[in-house]
Amino acid sequence: MKQKLRSFIDYFLLGVFSVLPILVVVQIVVFIERLLRDTFLSVHGYYENYWMTVLLFTVTILGLSFLGFRIRNGKSQLFHLLESYLEKLPFLSTVYRVSKKLIGIFSGEGKDKPREVVYVEYPKDGVWVPAYVTNQLGALYVLYVPTSPNPTSGFTVIVDESKIIRSSMSFEEASSFVISVGVDFVKLDDAAEKLLPKKL
Repeated sequence: MKQKLRSFIDYFLLGVFSVLPILVVVQIVVFIERLLRDTFLSVHGYYENYWMTVLLFTVTILGLSFLGFRIRNGKSQLFHLLESYLEKLPFLSTVYRVSKKLIGIFSGEGKDKPREVVYVEYPKDGVWVPAYVTNQLGALYVLYVPTSPNPTSGFTVIVDESKIIRSSMSFEEASSFVISVGVDFVKLDDAAEKLLPKKL
């Protein structure tokens, strides 16, 4: 009886984990759909005209796409003007500046700082985790250590260069490793080669 119960639990967990990635994607799609629908209904409730709402959404989407095109080509003077005014506001300037740096690091737009992933012993010696290098001053490294399965939650630590081991993982590969709780680990051989001698 105990063996049958254990097999049933194993099958149940296998079924749960097999549909989990699908459920995550569905939740993201549902969230975006709900956000767009609520915004659409708010605008529609204000104007009470379906075609006016569609027109506003179309203009907004085209406008944002055009703004992105101009920013990518460095030609958006209006955006830079608005940005300069925003950076003068006391509290909002800090939030904007930090958000912009974070987006730049993870999107690859921050050319002044390398997008680097390293291994660090955390939370104790002998336990290795991948970490994003977010800043550096001499031999001091500021690292963001993401937690599974949500890489947006984690810890920020400051360590000496001697405490890290450089990794060949990209930001995308490290994020995939964290989200998949280690299942998607494309650089396993690289990690074994670099970390195992350190532990002996």
